Amino acid sequence: MPLPPRVQRLDAVVDPADAFAALFGGGDAVWLDAGPGATTGRSILGTGTRVVTGSDLGVLDEVRAPLAGRADEHPVGWVGWIGYEAGAASLGVPHARDGGADIAMLFVDRLVVVDHAAGTLDVVDARESSDGDDGWLAEAVRRLRGAAGAADAYEAAHPVPAALAGWRHGDEDYLARIRACQDAIRAGDAYQLCLTNTATGATAADPLAVHLRLRRYSPSHHGGLLRIGGDALVSSSPEQFLHVEPDGAVRTEPIKGTRPRGSTEAEDARLRQELLASEKERAENVMIVDLMRNDLGRVCEVGSVAVSRLLAVESYAQVHQLVSTVEGRLRPGLGAVDAIAACFPAGSMTGAPKLSAMRILSRLEHGPRGVYAGCFGRLGTDGSADLAMVIRSIRFLGGTATVGAGGGITALSVPEEELEEVRVKAAALFRAVGFERAGNGLNVVNV
Repeated sequence: MPLPPRVQRLDAVVDPADAFAALFGGGDAVWLDAGPGATTGRSILGTGTRVVTGSDLGVLDEVRAPLAGRADEHPVGWVGWIGYEAGAASLGVPHARDGGADIAMLFVDRLVVVDHAAGTLDVVDARESSDGDDGWLAEAVRRLRGAAGAADAYEAAHPVPAALAGWRHGDEDYLARIRACQDAIRAGDAYQLCLTNTATGATAADPLAVHLRLRRYSPSHHGGLLRIGGDALVSSSPEQFLHVEPDGAVRTEPIKGTRPRGSTEAEDARLRQELLASEKERAENVMIVDLMRNDLGRVCEVGSVAVSRLLAVESYAQVHQLVSTVEGRLRPGLGAVDAIAACFPAGSMTGAPKLSAMRILSRLEHGPRGVYAGCFGRLGTDGSADLAMVIRSIRFLGGTATVGAGGGITALSVPEEELEEVRVKAAALFRAVGFERAGNGLNVVNV
């Protein structure tokens, strides 16, 4: 029978950035980051020894048993990523691979939980074996008490070097692919296509140092740093893919529709209103809402799926975005893994109809998306899940860093505006990882 977790609550909350730098500077470790100065949500930092990797969604069956076997009060469970190509493989869609793990999950059983609303910090050792004594717990508490300034010291000791990066598709090439998307839409093969591009450069940058920079430049409520099996993912994602409660309540919050932030208050307000009034952006969002309603309907109770928020504007450091919320309740006997299987890849990163869109995009993009356009986050042993989209993210693999960016293409899209949207979305990522220029177009350095 599993042992109950050993928990110690600190009498003062430590900045999650300092806590991670003090406890998890190296090795397999994860940080689900509610963002600097968060007043809601939780930041979860942790490590473990059990790792599951794979190349299609079938590998998630390996995490089902641990998810069903415990009901911990604290967020013990699997944390990791699911890359876009894992979904393509499961759906039988042609795809390429980037050489890294399409799926990587770490079972986190030693963790720090910062509840930003309650103002509490718990240190948890949830190892099931009786061999797990209080040695780690006591050492973690000792380090946390002296952690102030650890993040600044770590960043100073790991400066991010400048690096040259090249886009897979340069400006004119990408514009041609946007027009090819519109041709496919006019031919009736799709209603919307989420065309993406990737920029890659060799770098020795430390992922934690990059994440500390990115959370300053582009703070977000679903940020994250995941180091698993030698690969790493850094993210300032603003988009929730799936949130599942232990009782089966599930929601998704697709983002479609973007405008840059303005340089003055008046310009910012104008751009926000322009986004809200845009026929193209509204139609784009509604199409993905319909797609996600259909996907959730495959695993939810009949009549439970509903749109609780439609076309709301959320504002971030670089962009305004249109966000909607779709909710439902999973059918008895189904859980978070079933919801993932029904909804992945998310419609906001494919277009609609999903299968047709993915096949068209596989012909146009000419290469893997990798972890980009997938999801990352937590699958709890209590049946809960909190998964974000892998957007506004950087993948570290084999001495390289890769940035992905893209946007939804419709018949009403203006290709040059779509190209500019890619620049806007990638700008903070380039700055954080030290990319000086993209050698074949889409230069987004001057941010």
